[in-house]
Amino acid sequence: MSEPGEAHQHALDIFLQQRPDLRAELQTLNPLAAQAKKETMEQYRAERLHEAFEAEAERLGLFAWELTLQLVARSPEEFQARRLEVHKEVAQMAGLSWDAYCQLHGLAE
Repeated sequence: MSEPGEAHQHALDIFLQQRPDLRAELQTLNPLAAQAKKETMEQYRAERLHEAFEAEAERLGLFAWELTLQLVARSPEEFQARRLEVHKEVAQMAGLSWDAYCQLHGLAE
């Protein structure tokens, strides 16, 4: 499996490829807006892309990392298996029982 950063970048590439309108919008951003934020155009575009990605995840009722998994998974079954694996790791790190964690996040086992 690739590193989390590589998977996320791959997911961003897929996300952008699936949205030509967003790709066009990112190419026509105002350079003065980037300059006002003391960012390069590349940094400014990347920030807008991440905002769009997170907004889409929220619209779908997912965490951004879940959308990343969904976009890079080879099948819906792989997505579900990997998603549950990560959720179980988070529950363990948080010191919550799996049942309590599932209730908290509305997950079905």
